[in-house]
Amino acid sequence: MIATNNYFKKLDEIDFSILPDAFKKGHEFLIKATNNGQSWTSYQSSETVKKTIDIYLARLNEFVNRDKDLQKTNHQKEKKRQTEKEIIHHTLVKQGVVNPDGSTKNKKKSTQRINEPHPALVERMPEELRFIKRFVNLNGKTRTKDEVLRFINSLQKAILEKRIRKTSSYAEQIRFIQGKLIGLYNEMKTKVKIELKPETYDSLRKLTAGEKVMDSVRFIKRYISFNGKIGIKKKADVLLKHITRMVDKKKIPANDLYMDELIRITKNLEAFLDDPTKKVLAIEKNELNGLEGILGCPCDQLNGIEEKPAIMNSMDFANMDFDTLGFMGKWLDLIGDPSSNFTAMVFGKPKMGKSYLCVDFAGYLARNHGKVLYVAKEEGLDYTLQQKLNDKAVAHPNLYVASVLPENLADYDFIFLDSVTKLGLTPDDLARLRIVNPTKSFIFIFQSTKAGNFRGANSFQHDVDVVIEVPEKGRAVQFGRFNQGGEINIFDDHSIAA
Repeated sequence: MIATNNYFKKLDEIDFSILPDAFKKGHEFLIKATNNGQSWTSYQSSETVKKTIDIYLARLNEFVNRDKDLQKTNHQKEKKRQTEKEIIHHTLVKQGVVNPDGSTKNKKKSTQRINEPHPALVERMPEELRFIKRFVNLNGKTRTKDEVLRFINSLQKAILEKRIRKTSSYAEQIRFIQGKLIGLYNEMKTKVKIELKPETYDSLRKLTAGEKVMDSVRFIKRYISFNGKIGIKKKADVLLKHITRMVDKKKIPANDLYMDELIRITKNLEAFLDDPTKKVLAIEKNELNGLEGILGCPCDQLNGIEEKPAIMNSMDFANMDFDTLGFMGKWLDLIGDPSSNFTAMVFGKPKMGKSYLCVDFAGYLARNHGKVLYVAKEEGLDYTLQQKLNDKAVAHPNLYVASVLPENLADYDFIFLDSVTKLGLTPDDLARLRIVNPTKSFIFIFQSTKAGNFRGANSFQHDVDVVIEVPEKGRAVQFGRFNQGGEINIFDDHSIAA
């Protein structure tokens, strides 16, 4: 029997290449959760992580034992198979369904509907089937060029990350889908209505009909998608009612594998909805890790963060490599060279130039370092913002502007919030945003009081890497962790392109 105390010793006896995708994901989750067997702290301290691993081991044992039993009985079945075929053939001849030579008799087609087998309920569909289903669902839909490109990019990313392999039994269908999407993208203009040939639609749809994701798992996935997001009270209420209704009607049975998780989810949703001061739904880290394990998280690290040891030798630590962004020009002079997930705050009195500074900075990041979202709640998407973009000549395909903070920040590398005060965010809200987006950089812009201090908890200043003050018109001073004392003239355009 495979258990926690002998799992890594038994690995040589398991051929994961022939196991279903769910077992591969379970193995990956166990490896990450236990640091390759070196630490079982998460397993011992988190009920959700423990349950996820226990279920995986139980099903793995069941599968391995069943496989052994099948091998023992295969020989016996082979002997019986020929006899069974003869009996079936004799019965069909007697009923007049087939001729003695095996050919089918011409009979009127029955109008009686044949009951199709129910799909198997699974925690997670294989990656290939998920893309095939996504492609099938495009049939009859109108999509923009950007939407088609996002589909192509996500598919190619899955192939590059080897979540979809050349040896996959669905490799032919994936190549077909990839070719069709690329051809469609190259030929289309702005929008296109996607029409699949009936035979193509039917053949691909049948592939996805054999498996269906469990309702409880679908609810867990929706719940995780709310984590750290703002403005989802209505969606949270809908999810809570949906879960309750499905449980009450016993469409999710009381013995569902993930009933305990659903109970905890409903309690957290109720607490979130009952508290008007809570603007962000937060999921405790251990719980989040366990829920992602249920979904078969394809991430290389749990919750997107690679855990580092709590204690390290100073010599090892001194020799560690930390990636920085490689700032140049005036931004290197002002800020220094931060890491790729830095946080910054900018504050100053009105009309001193802090928004001009941030728009300029957003343009630099978009040109050189990735996708940028500038949330202009202070001014909105109006002429004033347009004038600043044009004055600083920062318009760029990688720079996006918005008047509200969107729920999903996955597409962006750098997020500007102008201003935190107008968005109504507390230091706790900002901290949660950073926790659930650990690879993103945030630039928080604060309104100042008449005395020049920023509005909000002063303690927040100690939680960011970069602090930029605009103490007087056109002058920015930085006193954060990377380059204390850095200073630039906001309206000096000599190094805008830097």
